[in-house]
Amino acid sequence: MGFARIGALAHAGQHVAAVRQFLTDAAELDELIADSCRKLRDPLARTAIVVVYVWFGALKFFDASPANPLVRSLLNRTLPFVGFEQFIVFLAIYEIAIGVLFAIPHFERYALLLIIPHLAMTTGPLFFLPEIAWRSFLVPTLEGQYIIKNVLIVAAAAGVAAQVHARRAASERARG
Repeated sequence: MGFARIGALAHAGQHVAAVRQFLTDAAELDELIADSCRKLRDPLARTAIVVVYVWFGALKFFDASPANPLVRSLLNRTLPFVGFEQFIVFLAIYEIAIGVLFAIPHFERYALLLIIPHLAMTTGPLFFLPEIAWRSFLVPTLEGQYIIKNVLIVAAAAGVAAQVHARRAASERARG
């Protein structure tokens, strides 16, 4: 084997070592990112739910929500005997309560109980107001997209619920 060939193999070996080191560093970085995401998942989901519910509820309370006309239309279609002014105040307080309950440790379960009927109600326009929610089959309007994105709230709330359940089960196991 010639010196040139030995030099080329040594050079290739350096590249292999560099690639291995890069892959090791990338794996360590990936683990660091994954660990950070695990630690932040529950607080971020909880904070997002709190912000959305308190903010959007407050907008309704002060008659500043762009969703108010949609709420009025749905109310007229489904519960025409209920006055909008009273209902929007109730809805605002209900949404703010969901947000506040999510913010208080150990009250998440109550918030989850309130979220279920709220999300069921907020999907109503997809079925009861198709002229507002859909441009055509499976093509939502901006309002329809606003409603459909609630699937993210369901996912975040389910994640928080799973964490609450896991914490309670671990606490009960620790007590014996």
